[in-house]
Amino acid sequence: MGDGWQLMRIRGIPLRVHPSWFIILVLFTLAFQQQAARLPDASGSPLLSWLVGLATALLLFISVLLHELGHSLVALREGVKVISITLILFGGVARVERECSTAMGAFRVAAAGPAVSFVLAGLLLASQHAAAHANPLLGNLVGQLGALNLVLAVFNLLPGLPLDGGLILKSLVWQFTGSQRRGIQVATTTGRLLSLTLIMLGIWWFLNGGGITALWFVLLGWFGMGASRSQAQTLALQQLLVRLRVGPSSSKRFRVMESDQSLRRLSQMRLRGAESEEDLLPDWVLVCRSGRWVGFVTDQPLKELSVQNWDFQTVGDHMRPLDELPSIEESEPLWKAVLALEQSEQGRLLVTGAAGLPSGTLDRSDVGEAVLKGLSLKLPAPLLEASRRRNDYPFGLPLLQAVTSMRASGLLDETSESLTR
Repeated sequence: MGDGWQLMRIRGIPLRVHPSWFIILVLFTLAFQQQAARLPDASGSPLLSWLVGLATALLLFISVLLHELGHSLVALREGVKVISITLILFGGVARVERECSTAMGAFRVAAAGPAVSFVLAGLLLASQHAAAHANPLLGNLVGQLGALNLVLAVFNLLPGLPLDGGLILKSLVWQFTGSQRRGIQVATTTGRLLSLTLIMLGIWWFLNGGGITALWFVLLGWFGMGASRSQAQTLALQQLLVRLRVGPSSSKRFRVMESDQSLRRLSQMRLRGAESEEDLLPDWVLVCRSGRWVGFVTDQPLKELSVQNWDFQTVGDHMRPLDELPSIEESEPLWKAVLALEQSEQGRLLVTGAAGLPSGTLDRSDVGEAVLKGLSLKLPAPLLEASRRRNDYPFGLPLLQAVTSMRASGLLDETSESLTR
């Protein structure tokens, strides 16, 4: 289902509903119905109590939508494109194209959501008395929504990612230290501690008769722990992609031939390679002349010419300029290699030294292996070989997503020192 069903657009922002939202809608409707059924004005009418329960649940999620719209509209004012707003199991989430490029811009976006919830809570609680005079059930609904918006605002201000309070904390640390990465580290740590506290509190409360509400605390804590763990892993990957260099991560998946060698010799080299490296991308064949690199040759001449001509034509007759191969300098950081690999048709790069001479090759499995080593993880040879055959990152490492996130959030604008300390 992906992002779910699109209901409408608000200021050009798609509003979506994820299938998981219906689960929480049913649970909230059931909980609010049970509360409404105990009120004198609805105790004799089950249908009325169900309608009140459904209306309360729907209005609560409209409040959540307004909360997310607060984030989104301020983000638009900060020049950040909002991709969508999606109602999900845990409330709502606004997806943005990138983060704000300034700490105070990020602060304003993060604070806008709780500010909207506080305003809604104030308006609803202030109008509760008048609503109760009109109809006791209406007064109860308005008061309950006001209290829920107040809880929503206060809960979201807790200082830990992925809550708004964690984003506010991140932006403040970023503002005072000048390092966005430092802000993320602090907010991730507090988010992990907060999530652990929620889990322990929920378990204690459940054992002491807290019921479903206590289990909800455990679920929220578990969700927060997962988000903190994901953020910490992304940070670790980003740090390594900035710190590690292409040279030590590269391999030598190329072969060398003299320009005067025959196509027959090229064919023999390919046959030997196929026996030992079945299903792997064939090594590039680089061509030298008198000790100098002059180009490279593909298998295309072997396909186009008859076998009888292989002894009379040389690789030099069919070589192509070396600069046609996608390349990267060995001194470049790995995050640049990740982007270059995505632009390469073969998903492989020629690594060059300071003088521009070939020193190795780099593919996705090379990058993935270097990152895993940086995480103190050793990849078994069969898994590495399987990754090389597929030409992908081992274990499905989200390296492209990590680099994209760094570029979108402006982390790459910081110095290498601030990113790696």
